[in-house]
Amino acid sequence: MSEMTDAAIHAKCASAPKFWRSDALPFIEARSIDDGREVCYAKHSHETFSIGAVTGGRSVYVNRRASEWIGAGAVVMTNPDDVHACNPIADERWSYRMLHVDVAWLTGLQHELGFGENHAFRAFAQTMTLDPALFDGLNRLCAILVDDHTETLRKESAAITFFSEVQRKLNPASLPDHGASRQLTRAAEFIAENCTRSLKLEDVCKAAELSASYLIRAFKQRYGMTPHAYLINRRIQYSRAQLRRGRLIADVALDAGFADQAHLQRTFKRLVAATPGQYRS
Repeated sequence: MSEMTDAAIHAKCASAPKFWRSDALPFIEARSIDDGREVCYAKHSHETFSIGAVTGGRSVYVNRRASEWIGAGAVVMTNPDDVHACNPIADERWSYRMLHVDVAWLTGLQHELGFGENHAFRAFAQTMTLDPALFDGLNRLCAILVDDHTETLRKESAAITFFSEVQRKLNPASLPDHGASRQLTRAAEFIAENCTRSLKLEDVCKAAELSASYLIRAFKQRYGMTPHAYLINRRIQYSRAQLRRGRLIADVALDAGFADQAHLQRTFKRLVAATPGQYRS
């Protein structure tokens, strides 16, 4: 049997789907493919809500009785149990990223954003949009999710932020105004007090007695940064104090909650405009 050529190997790899999932974020799964010419679907459905971004080429998107051509820049939505298919046109190379989201999780987010607690999942009327902000947002979220070096808190916050925006743009409802100033202060205090720990979003929400969607939106309005960015900033403040005491950079990095010394180096320089070594000396 002859060996495969480099081109054949590359084509085989490009057509293979890539999946991402995490035990820490069981409500979401990501799928991507770089060349979908050989990946054809029979009509099917999912028990999840699915949303995808076409990043290259063209395809025919069938959702229930509707059928349309879509291309790069399109964002497609599929409600749970909707029969659909999305296949490339002729021999055109096409690529996409797709997120499958647990319905119970998304329903909970809808409730937090203004729907009554007694309502079930509110299906999306649109099946496709060319909104560039949603397209860019979905691609950013996918990049954050698959990055092994990104903390769970940031991944979960990014997911809530993106799907809140999806809800506001494509399935709007009036948003409640909690006016929870003291609770936001408590959230900031909790992050500061526990900045060296690997915090989960639910930890901060529980301490502040706020829903995740409201916390992320209101926290940024008040403090000018997301809860995760606030956490990183606090870790840098902690690191500065430890470096002033003359401690080893590697020890400070681990104590402060960074993955390693290199992670501290990159973050420190970005926020302080100096390396930890320069700051310590």
